Amino acid sequence: MKIDGKPYRSIWLNENGWSVHIFDQRELPWQLKIVELTSAQHAAIAIKDMWTRGAPLLAMTGAYGLALALREDPSDENLKAAYDMLVATRPTAVNLKWALDEMMKVIEPLTPIDRAAAAYEKAGKLCDEDVETNRAIGEAGLGIIRELHRKNPGKTVNILTHCNAGWLATVDYGTATSPIYRAHDEGIPVHVWVDETRPRNQGALLTGYELQQHGVPHTLIVDNAGGLLMQRAQVDMVITGVDRVTRNGDACNKVGTYLKALAAHDNDVPFFVAMPFTTYDPVMEAGSDVPIEERDATEVTHIDGLGPDGKLTRVQLTKSPGGNLAFDITPAKYVTGYVTEHGVLSQPGLVARAG
Repeated sequence: MKIDGKPYRSIWLNENGWSVHIFDQRELPWQLKIVELTSAQHAAIAIKDMWTRGAPLLAMTGAYGLALALREDPSDENLKAAYDMLVATRPTAVNLKWALDEMMKVIEPLTPIDRAAAAYEKAGKLCDEDVETNRAIGEAGLGIIRELHRKNPGKTVNILTHCNAGWLATVDYGTATSPIYRAHDEGIPVHVWVDETRPRNQGALLTGYELQQHGVPHTLIVDNAGGLLMQRAQVDMVITGVDRVTRNGDACNKVGTYLKALAAHDNDVPFFVAMPFTTYDPVMEAGSDVPIEERDATEVTHIDGLGPDGKLTRVQLTKSPGGNLAFDITPAKYVTGYVTEHGVLSQPGLVARAG
């Protein structure tokens, strides 16, 4: 995607051929800050402290983190230590472990002298595959938006999304946003209701930024406004990303997603989950089994923003203690369909595709 007209991916190798560049998403939309990752420890910090985020992009950052580790020390001991460190950084999203396991399949059988080069090659291939996957998700979801527009050709298609499942959460295109970009580029009139997504405001800061850069009409709303908009028939569809889908179709995503699904169900608004198939976890039976990450309470009790001096500043919102469960579970019965690189699937379709 483009920023101020310049094309970017969300993760890429430096010109030196070994260090890795990402955006520090904590600075967006106020400042476009590029960070250079030079070690596995650096990659782990970037993942854990949310310099980078989004299930697919966490996976790619972890993959390159393993390559960085092997560049320093390709021994069995360091390989295992780096894997264990990276896989523990974010427990809820399944993509990270999937990517690290894919890396291990290639790297582990090799002699130490061959490991680093193979790791970089595999991480690059995974990134290319992620781009193609998200392009295909966009194509599958575009059909849904086309049909909504066909039914009401004189009306804008209003889409509500939660959190950020855009190109900043993937290598490119995004998951939930990919169909939106495709529809906009095709000339279908679309408008996006962007949930602010407290406590970290990924909707306000990241999704809004992306849509603005792409020229997609959008409006930022508080998290609790979505239900009212649906009651007023001002939402034609909801589409969100997801961090893990269990075998029974339950979807684990940023906290607040479940409430949107309930409101959509009550108002007969279709609710779609956009996901690369790597997010499907056929081993875990139900959403109740998913480990829910609980993050630092200061994300709830404090907020960052641009101060009157033009600098980022942190403000304390309350003296009360905060709780910060980062994800919730949307039961499969509330999901209209799963928008994947293999098309729009039902829960039985996910199981069949997984074999």
